Amino acid sequence: MDNQNYNVTLTVSKTANEVFKSINSVSKWWTENLKGDSENLNGVFTADFGNDNFVTHKLIEVVPNQKVMWLVTDCYLSRLKDKTEWANTKMIFEISINDNKTQISFTHIGLVPEIECYGYVCKRLEPICKRQFAQLNNRWGRTTTKESAIKNLPPTTKTSSSLQGQR
Repeated sequence: MDNQNYNVTLTVSKTANEVFKSINSVSKWWTENLKGDSENLNGVFTADFGNDNFVTHKLIEVVPNQKVMWLVTDCYLSRLKDKTEWANTKMIFEISINDNKTQISFTHIGLVPEIECYGYVCKRLEPICKRQFAQLNNRWGRTTTKESAIKNLPPTTKTSSSLQGQR
């Protein structure tokens, strides 16, 4: 089976350093409700989405202007059957230069079509991700109203039990 981890790639007219700094400023593009250290190697931070929904990350790889990798150490996603579906998954931001523009490749290792949240992320969060990263062309910052990604999760019959040993 081909690698089907969730991935989105965007190209922006900013330097690798500007992109790197922006990725690490999580409260400016994902959620304003962030506690902890989202900038330094071994830093731990929690994104709080309200109603007891949260995702806690540890920065396990930080290469300035090239790569940032988070390990999801804990989570609670109330609308999912497996409330901890993202636990032990990895989120990777890779930065590269192509034709004098900066490319951002975001991969969520462990977020694959077989798990419940995959379809939701592809359908609803990908446009938000693209919009937020695209803002790098103008300025970096959160321009959407407070949206709780968790609040709108659709009901589903898929489970993540088949992936438990693969994470």
